[in-house]
Amino acid sequence: MARLGLLIATCGYVGYAPVAPGTFGSAVGVAAFYAIRATGSSTAELAAIVLVFAIGVWSATVTERALNMTDPGPVVIDEVVGMLMTLALLPLNGVGVLVGFLVFRVFDVVKPWPAARFEALHGGLGVMADDAMAGIYGNLVMRGLLLLAPSWFS
Repeated sequence: MARLGLLIATCGYVGYAPVAPGTFGSAVGVAAFYAIRATGSSTAELAAIVLVFAIGVWSATVTERALNMTDPGPVVIDEVVGMLMTLALLPLNGVGVLVGFLVFRVFDVVKPWPAARFEALHGGLGVMADDAMAGIYGNLVMRGLLLLAPSWFS
């Protein structure tokens, strides 16, 4: 189970990128977003977020135990869920997705309250929760940008 957990938590070992693994993990999130968005179903988008979050909690917990580390750097499934949450249910064009990517990365790095506190939760829940909060912040910012300049982002 440890190998499967590691495979999932690192998104097929993308998390072992030598530079900026979180950015590469976020790029996996964008690819997942486009695949899910292609279904045309808002239910599929929401279900994917719940599923990735749940699988992420499990796989990050397994990986923490296997590597004997708290929030190991190679775990990037949290970035995937954060990206899915940032872009969820928004009518975005390519520019909007790119801006969403950048907005999420900023929130993921800065971790404004309460995201930093969520990181302290035990096991995989802590790994996933801070990025989920960053995704919520990102989604709110993207909604604001869509209100201000809809033609730029949708």
